[in-house]
Amino acid sequence: MPLPPKKRWESMAKGLVLGALFTSFLLLLYSYAVPPLHAGLASMTPEGAAPCSPAPGEPETATPANISVGGCQPQRNIVFMKTHKTASSTLLNILFRFGQKHGLKFAFPNGRNDFDYPAFFARSLVQDYHPGACFNIICNHMRFHYDEVRGLVPPNATFITVLRDPARLFESSFHYFGSVVPFTWKLSSQDKLAEFLQDPDRYYDPNGYNAHYLHNLLFFDLGYDSGLDPSSPLVQEHILEVEHRFHLVLLQEYFDESLVLLKDLLCWELEDVLYFKLNARRASAVPRLSGELYQRATAWNVLDARLYRHFNASFWRKVEAFGQERMAREVAALRRANEHMRRICIDGGHAVDAAAIQDSAMQPWQPLGAKSILGYNLKKSIGRRHAQLCRRMLTPEIQYLMDLGVNLWVTKLWKLIRDFLQW
Repeated sequence: MPLPPKKRWESMAKGLVLGALFTSFLLLLYSYAVPPLHAGLASMTPEGAAPCSPAPGEPETATPANISVGGCQPQRNIVFMKTHKTASSTLLNILFRFGQKHGLKFAFPNGRNDFDYPAFFARSLVQDYHPGACFNIICNHMRFHYDEVRGLVPPNATFITVLRDPARLFESSFHYFGSVVPFTWKLSSQDKLAEFLQDPDRYYDPNGYNAHYLHNLLFFDLGYDSGLDPSSPLVQEHILEVEHRFHLVLLQEYFDESLVLLKDLLCWELEDVLYFKLNARRASAVPRLSGELYQRATAWNVLDARLYRHFNASFWRKVEAFGQERMAREVAALRRANEHMRRICIDGGHAVDAAAIQDSAMQPWQPLGAKSILGYNLKKSIGRRHAQLCRRMLTPEIQYLMDLGVNLWVTKLWKLIRDFLQW
């Protein structure tokens, strides 16, 4: 029996009110889960907060690079400035495994899987932080603030980060984050990336929500102004500051060579740097930039391009100092060991689409509105010697953080809402 007109209007009104309330709740939750871009230095830890107090007897000088294995001790105090879309999730897994294996103390975020990014990092954001607290490893996404990070680790901590060709990084970031950057919604063509690069200034709003993801993202992540005038002397000053602060800057395009240098710097074993590629997109979701678009993407991200060129040059100087033949031998050994683990651990021997992943514990976080990130299926029968290592090597970031006891209530709630709404 149809409802009388009055009742029907009342029902519609209630639905509209409930819908508005639910939408408001989602917006509030998302605003908390992704802080505003300009939340910044005002949230820093108050001056006078006690810096990290290292354990008695711990050496206070950093382990020098390229020291012979016989004369160095494994470095256990590490700051990894995790940049976006640079194979950083793979490196994060390496650090998680090393820290877990040696019972090290991580500085983890509280409630989510990053330190309130894109706000600047502050010590107070660390789970269970108290003045004077000292940690071995910091490695989750943040907007870097050197003084705040420096106060959490011993004086001998090694600082590392990873960069990527800025045009390729921009392409990846546009694919992964574009749907949550509102000014991209104005793009009407099928190839939104190409349309944007034809005239970036027409669409880009530096004050727009999540705009930082689509302009000089490396510069932004490292704590600098991504909208600096390229002719400003501050650009080169910032690049030299990064060189002064970081013991090693890895390159995504030369990941194996980077890991060999990292292993040498930290005095680690080969097993410590074994890896499977995590958080990678499937091939069909990776459009190739044409020559012209590649140049446009590089020009649009000119600050990142200058940063990358500087550290690309310094990287190869480090390789030269390490020794070209020695590097070739060690890269070959790393690749053989990775291939050996692939045959032992991975069902089918390769990554698969999200829909083909059988265990939810192996399901990676997906970009909003897409299922383009690949994952793995663990083999059913793995010997006791390798079972634990295989699982840890294949576990995605969010699940690994939960295994390590991190409080991720905001991230988990956001996932429940996304799953319910099928986003």
